[in-house]
Amino acid sequence: MKPFVALLAVSLSLPLLNGCRSSASAASLGMGSTLNRQQMEEIRVELDREIPPPSKNRYLTIQDLSNWENPAITVQENMVSLHVLMADANPSEYAKGTMIRPVAARKQELTIRVADLPAALNAIPRDAWPYGRVIAIEEAHDAPLAVRPTIRRNMEKAMQTLNDLGIVINEWNTPGASTLR
Repeated sequence: MKPFVALLAVSLSLPLLNGCRSSASAASLGMGSTLNRQQMEEIRVELDREIPPPSKNRYLTIQDLSNWENPAITVQENMVSLHVLMADANPSEYAKGTMIRPVAARKQELTIRVADLPAALNAIPRDAWPYGRVIAIEEAHDAPLAVRPTIRRNMEKAMQTLNDLGIVINEWNTPGASTLR
């Protein structure tokens, strides 16, 4: 099982051991239902405490979403895909991004419901947010026209959730295929 997926699975039954450390487990946050205001506020406070404010000079210069290093979301018809690039455990510049230390090996993708987005974001380790509390979001580009309104409604729900959590949104809606995959 991939590390991030395993972390999220553990977080659904136990207090978080890695990333933003919330004293409340996802089970106690009512993961089967919509979170109430107090639970959302607890997650917002944890994210605010663990992840610094966004650094505009770092993320506004990125021209291609494939170069994005913070978490990103692709909104689909019935779910959202959460893309996370885990931090490189080796701080040296030697062989960075080469066959010995490929960037693709640090990429994790998790497909979740929009309602589970707060708990999933709270489970992401702090070092996976190099730009601070900012997240890239895009609509699925390969969806049929008939489901576009549903995708847009999910996009609005996800954006409202991110706003409620105090996370800055960097919206990417470029035509063509998704650049996150």
